[in-house]
Amino acid sequence: MDNNRVEAIIGTMEVPEAALLSVIDKSANNISYIFLTSPAITPQPMLEQLASFVQISNDISLHMQCIAAIVGYFKWRKVIAIHENTHPFSPHSGFITSLSDSLRVVDSQVEQHLAFPSFSSLSNPKAAIREKLSKMRSKSNKIFIIVHSSLELAILIFQEAKKMGMMEKGYVWIVPDEIASLIDSLDSSDINNMQGVLGFRTKFIDSSKSVRHFKTRFRRMYEIKYPKEEEYSNPSIFALRAYDATWTIAKAMQKSQAKVISKTLSKDILSTNFEGLSGRIRFENGKLAQNLTFQIINVVGKSYREIALWSPSLGLSGISSGNNSVIELGPIYWPGRMQTIPKGWNSGEEDKPLRIGVPAKGAFNQFVSVSYDQNRSGPSISGFSVKVFEAAVKRLPYHLNYEFVPFNGSYDEMVAQVYYKGLDAAVGDIDIMADRYPFAEFTQPYVESGLQMVVPVKPEKIKDTWLFMKTFTLKMWLLMAGMHLFIGFVIWLIEHEDNLELKGFGSMLWFSVTVIFFAQREPLRKNWSRFVLAPWLFVILIASAGFTANLTSSLTMARMQPSIPDIETLQKTNAVIGCDGNSFIVNYLTNVLEFKAENVRKINSINDYPTDFERGDIAAAFFVVPHAKVFLAKFCKGYTTAGPTLNLGGFGFVFPKGSALSFDISEAILRATESGEIKQLQEDMLASYKCSSTTDIVDSTRLGPQPFAGLFFISGSFSGLAFLVTIWRLAERRLHILNLIQVALVDRRVWRRLISV
Repeated sequence: MDNNRVEAIIGTMEVPEAALLSVIDKSANNISYIFLTSPAITPQPMLEQLASFVQISNDISLHMQCIAAIVGYFKWRKVIAIHENTHPFSPHSGFITSLSDSLRVVDSQVEQHLAFPSFSSLSNPKAAIREKLSKMRSKSNKIFIIVHSSLELAILIFQEAKKMGMMEKGYVWIVPDEIASLIDSLDSSDINNMQGVLGFRTKFIDSSKSVRHFKTRFRRMYEIKYPKEEEYSNPSIFALRAYDATWTIAKAMQKSQAKVISKTLSKDILSTNFEGLSGRIRFENGKLAQNLTFQIINVVGKSYREIALWSPSLGLSGISSGNNSVIELGPIYWPGRMQTIPKGWNSGEEDKPLRIGVPAKGAFNQFVSVSYDQNRSGPSISGFSVKVFEAAVKRLPYHLNYEFVPFNGSYDEMVAQVYYKGLDAAVGDIDIMADRYPFAEFTQPYVESGLQMVVPVKPEKIKDTWLFMKTFTLKMWLLMAGMHLFIGFVIWLIEHEDNLELKGFGSMLWFSVTVIFFAQREPLRKNWSRFVLAPWLFVILIASAGFTANLTSSLTMARMQPSIPDIETLQKTNAVIGCDGNSFIVNYLTNVLEFKAENVRKINSINDYPTDFERGDIAAAFFVVPHAKVFLAKFCKGYTTAGPTLNLGGFGFVFPKGSALSFDISEAILRATESGEIKQLQEDMLASYKCSSTTDIVDSTRLGPQPFAGLFFISGSFSGLAFLVTIWRLAERRLHILNLIQVALVDRRVWRRLISV
């Protein structure tokens, strides 16, 4: 460079090295750089130090996206990243940052990253690798991703990992393009150490005439130079791109007719566009612009097989499906000859089943029921919560070995046992509570919850004889009566304007009451009567509709009214309340709702509540919403909910803090919920409890005569009075016929109307 004999540099030099070189020698600022490797994320100020750089390799962010697609497909929640610090100033954190960002999209994360020094700087590489891997072997996470490494270091990592038992069942290893693309050059012993490894490599068309010709020459030269090799190798994508990079310089120099100048050479390189051995060579923003596709491979036997494809535009697509819309990978040969997908973690005792605690003394055995049978070696565990857990386990992408362990303590104690490693998990009607979160990890709620108060219903108000009178206020009743009399008087006055000789307040009042009957029996003689009567009939129609609606509402609400309306009434009356003695509700009632401890009665069975209600031992009972539904389904008559529902977190399953299984079970619960299976399980549980007497329920919805007894009494009283008066008058007429005739002749009009009434 000092003698101006270097115009361009091609090689595996990284951006930080080139930037450092430009600082040491100012003449390096005018040199064109073509990078054959995929550099990590480089700060912009470092890039600005270089006059011209061209990247004839893949963007490292695409590598990380491909890794994330593989991790996301198999639903691994946490991974361990391995990388090599090839230079002291190498920005290795760029790899980890890019991988973390890509994994976050698929709901995963880098739990830990393992940094190895540069392979060339290790005096005893095997000892250093064993020391690093031994720390990772004790971790529960078994997903290892080599993000960046030289081939030499990767070969030793797999060699030592196999010796340490880290290539056995349950482990997952993923290698990047820089290793997977060089597997063809490995000997059989190295490939044998990598059985079951997943990787991705750049896909290129190797069937063209130019590529076949290049392979032939490459093999011939390789055999001559390395005759002692086990077998000659095909050129990798890196060899093809190195060849294309050389031709890129050559074609750029051919464009210049005069002496080659660095500035014009850089411009000509960036404008290059030709079909190379590795594909189309064209640059955008200093990077190779290709329609990139990665082959997802699985190391099997003496070589590997392709199981999928990935591209930035199409994402992951299965080879066996032949349809990008159906992602189907496999079959895959996993480490340890495992046939099922590794779950990516273990508890350190892979063959030992998980010990999952279930409440043995719950008040509602509909959710978890523990029974013992002499014919069985262990307890029989069943119930709604157990069925939900089993439905979720069926949807896991791997086999889960577990066993249920009855737990005789409280729910809080069972959650604490998960924290203290006495149990691996807990399943049951366990409420997700804030004070339990420091001790455990909860899954997605599989059923909504809340705190509800259940009380007996009051005696029905429909037994009130004068219930119909309460539909209108006293002012409304008086207004209706007054308007009725007034309208009747006006119509009578209109109808009898030719007979005004009838005098007296008593006669006028009598006819105002009876004019409606006359209006129905005789045709109206004048339009004025219709004009007065029509608006009043409309008012009566509207009032009747309101009366009917109000009465119907009163009759319906009378059946639903609880004996105690709210929690405040319980506290004011110092009433005794009941709840599940094995639940968090006891502390919630005393600490949050501030009930006196002596007023909280602990009840251990659902069947004890009705007895305590009947004896007056409790005035109300507090249940979580799922328990309240079961209670009201079983004891459907005489009880109802009252007051507001106090929101809680719902029912969930318990796992240790940071457990990857809690994420998998949560997703499986969501799938079971969306399929309708959990809803059907809940309906089946509630459907098994029905009231024994359906006839009583039907009869109770029919209205008897008692709510209308007042109306019947008034109507009957008037009819009876009229009947008695008529009988009396008839008897009097038989005894005093002559006198009656004389009275009728005196005022026959009044007599005629009295007889009509």
